[in-house]
Amino acid sequence: MESRVTAILGPTNTGKTHLAVETMLGYESGIIGFPLRLLAREIYDKCVSKVGSNKVALITGEEKIIPADAKYYVCTVESMPKDLAVEFVAVDEIQMCADQERGHIFTDRLLNLRGIKLTMFLGSHTMNKIIQQLVENVEFVKRERYSKLSYAGYKKISRLEPRTAIIAFSVEEVYAIAELVRRQKGGAAVIMGSLSPKTRNSQVKLYQSGDVDFLVATDAIGMGLNMKIDHVAFASFRKFDGRNYRRLSTPEFAQIAGRAGRNMSDGTFGPLAEIGDFDEGVAAAIEDHRFDPLTGVYWRNARLDFRSGRMLRKSLDEPPPRPELIRARDAVDKVALGHLMNDPKLADRASTPDVTRLLWDVCQIPDFRKTMVAAHATMLSRIFRDLTDGDCLPVDWVAGQIAQLDRVDGDIDTLMARIAHVRTWTYISHRADWLQDAETWQVRARQLEDKISDALHASLTQRLVDRRVAALTRMKERND
Repeated sequence: MESRVTAILGPTNTGKTHLAVETMLGYESGIIGFPLRLLAREIYDKCVSKVGSNKVALITGEEKIIPADAKYYVCTVESMPKDLAVEFVAVDEIQMCADQERGHIFTDRLLNLRGIKLTMFLGSHTMNKIIQQLVENVEFVKRERYSKLSYAGYKKISRLEPRTAIIAFSVEEVYAIAELVRRQKGGAAVIMGSLSPKTRNSQVKLYQSGDVDFLVATDAIGMGLNMKIDHVAFASFRKFDGRNYRRLSTPEFAQIAGRAGRNMSDGTFGPLAEIGDFDEGVAAAIEDHRFDPLTGVYWRNARLDFRSGRMLRKSLDEPPPRPELIRARDAVDKVALGHLMNDPKLADRASTPDVTRLLWDVCQIPDFRKTMVAAHATMLSRIFRDLTDGDCLPVDWVAGQIAQLDRVDGDIDTLMARIAHVRTWTYISHRADWLQDAETWQVRARQLEDKISDALHASLTQRLVDRRVAALTRMKERND
């Protein structure tokens, strides 16, 4: 049977992800990639409930659950296996091809990853034209939103109704708004991409159960995380994109605003009064799902030359082969490679394909800690040096690194930083060829993340929730 490629395009709340998951489970095997590990975990749990844990694998940077008889692989896009032959492949939020940080990874999946029988790309209709240009023989399916999304104008926080999500674009702003909501409304749950899955689930439960009526979140909720939200309120028009502060594009606003209203329930959106109104035409474009098509997507050469470290760097600098492909700016892995190759002693070690592949694998360790580039590179240098000096990382060093994280004291920022450090070691622990008794370290890291996550949830709840004020607010709203 000839392999088919379909693009399921449309706004949020059109059932695209649900369709892809149900389609995958109808095949003998499949892989589906998501932009967030939190969303991958959510879909993994749903698949397990349908077909059983023995058939479903979960692969993210920090978590690998791969049963011996796995048929279906739920992954983050970065972690999608590229050498596994399966009948079905899907990539969610394919418009992320235009993201400056991660776009080249999504573009690589768009161009190079295929299912034996069916490949499905899910996302915004802004991708229609560019997919037509880059991929041959694509069947396009347009999806319509299940419910109406309407502009409600700007509102003060004191005037916001229950089941509102307030969107901020920095951790500091999330906390400041959540504390204001606590004083005025009784409290809020918080959702940020840097939260561990356990903390995130505990915060969602706090909101979904009705213990608090408000959610303060970063734009992480725009990537398919499903909660009952009636109104989305923007606390800012600008975000830091890793290098500069910039205004969000209209499609980016729409992606987040679309979290309001689920299934057949209508939703509304608007800014907080403190930042004023949307520019003319933006609100109407979001309501009508009317956006300019994307004309380019980010690209980085995926056919790397591992003959030596120097050849690897050269192959990463290959220019895009087509005008629709935009050279990706240097990602963390490439920057880390540059730092390691600038050390002559380390560069000399990368003189064979095997060692060069190891060097690149080490550079793939994400900087969850968001440290300075030099600090992250120093850690990677130590790992690469140890792995080329011996067969695995020294047990005493690994044990010491993890032991110093086994604490639950400190404020919220300290706990979040500690979880980020643990996530790095969770990622490393899933490299069985780097560690003695890797499974033991995987369990240790997972238990430690859960332990700190519980402490973080307790700290967030203590700081951001006042149940007495919440009860009084609800009583007043009912009387009004």
